[in-house]
Amino acid sequence: MEARRLTESRDYVFTKQPLFIAGKRYEAEQYRMLRAPYSGEVIAEVASANGDETDKAIAAAYEARAVMRRMPAHERAAILERVAEGLKLRKDEAARIIAVESAKPIKYALAEVDRTIQTYKFAAEEAKRIHGETISLDAAPGGEGRLAYTVREPLGVIGAITPFNFPMNLVAHKVGPAIAAGNTVVLKPAAQTPLSAYFIGELFQEAGLPAGALNIVTGPGGVVGDTIVQDDRVVKITFTGSPEVGTRIRAKAGLKRVTLELGSNAALIVDNKVDVERIIPRCVMGAFSNQGQVCISLQRIYVHEAVYEAFTESFAHATSGLRLGDPLDVNTDISAMISEGESKRALSWIEEAINSGATVLTGGSVSNGVLEPTVIVNAEDELKVSCSEVFAPVVVIHKVQSVEEAIARVNDSPYGLQAGIYTPDLNTALQAADELHVGGVLINDIPTFRVDHMPYGGVKQSGLGREGIKYAVEEMTELKLIVINRNV
Repeated sequence: MEARRLTESRDYVFTKQPLFIAGKRYEAEQYRMLRAPYSGEVIAEVASANGDETDKAIAAAYEARAVMRRMPAHERAAILERVAEGLKLRKDEAARIIAVESAKPIKYALAEVDRTIQTYKFAAEEAKRIHGETISLDAAPGGEGRLAYTVREPLGVIGAITPFNFPMNLVAHKVGPAIAAGNTVVLKPAAQTPLSAYFIGELFQEAGLPAGALNIVTGPGGVVGDTIVQDDRVVKITFTGSPEVGTRIRAKAGLKRVTLELGSNAALIVDNKVDVERIIPRCVMGAFSNQGQVCISLQRIYVHEAVYEAFTESFAHATSGLRLGDPLDVNTDISAMISEGESKRALSWIEEAINSGATVLTGGSVSNGVLEPTVIVNAEDELKVSCSEVFAPVVVIHKVQSVEEAIARVNDSPYGLQAGIYTPDLNTALQAADELHVGGVLINDIPTFRVDHMPYGGVKQSGLGREGIKYAVEEMTELKLIVINRNV
């Protein structure tokens, strides 16, 4: 890739970044150069851990279990609050790290930092709300004179493996509830976006988190990831990434608990009598924010034939007006994908669609290293751009004759994370809510909507379990029953 200078680039250059183990910077045996996806410039020298170094991180987390288990809820909450406050004070610095290491446009990076602050605040609140219930044992014969109640206890060591697309907030969605519940963590961030994870590690250290409660290990998935997944001291894996990797993790994890937030090809249904012009800006944002590299990025749009022409024309026009360029430029809407290889893959999928008779209304090529936001029509459902997760700034618009047809085509997918429908009709909305086979249905909104305390997860190949702080805490705790016999 041709090197392009990032705006005011020299103030983001990072130094050598070692591992973070047992509350200290830990020098690794090997390091690798990390380059910015947009400019191609070297931005850091990052540790590449081996199996022994990963083992040390797991050992540190295992050793810290007792400290975290005994820590009162109000202290865990206070630590998480201090992390949120520290992040708020360093918001601009955090956003620039995200923008440089992932090429996320700075306006979206700033929004991610805001969400990350909220996520840690939600985690602080949930730390104070972990509780069980009393059980009336005398509802069964022989249960008289007995008192029963349940408590929730931390699991122990949590292995967290996070992706590049939300390198700060998706770390928060794993680390936040883990700490809130009194667990310890071994975190493996994505290879391209480790700097934001180390930044958060620094904030946790400053906030007073006990040594060993959070350990950050960067390196190859086949070494670091496999070591974490297969180690018996790690009792739960929480992973966000591709279905292929998620399947391998589940196969290797044995009896560990596993939460998998995997792929999608999120769909939207647009009913007739919808005011198309009102929803176009929202749809364009949902399709192309972060270069379409979002698990619930709007990829498929099924539009009723009555409004198809108006919607398609307006959507393509709005898309063509998006600005491409430097992620640190506040006016940039679209920047480089996470790697040149991913950009080439997306181009090959677009080429396949064109060769099969589809039409590209706008985009479809690379401009100065940035894949243009692309709108495709007349694409068969069997093409990769329709049936697989493109994870790129590519949208396919389909014409349908009815909402029933659209629901059937949305469901005809191996994925099922979230789906949306725009309709003025309440019965149609409730029909879609009932019949769409996905983890979340958004009525009169795009499937790309997420706030950080809602339950979030999918069905089919989109994953197992739920995120959202309260729901993640439940999956990171063990229910214990206590029975007291008063008859003795």
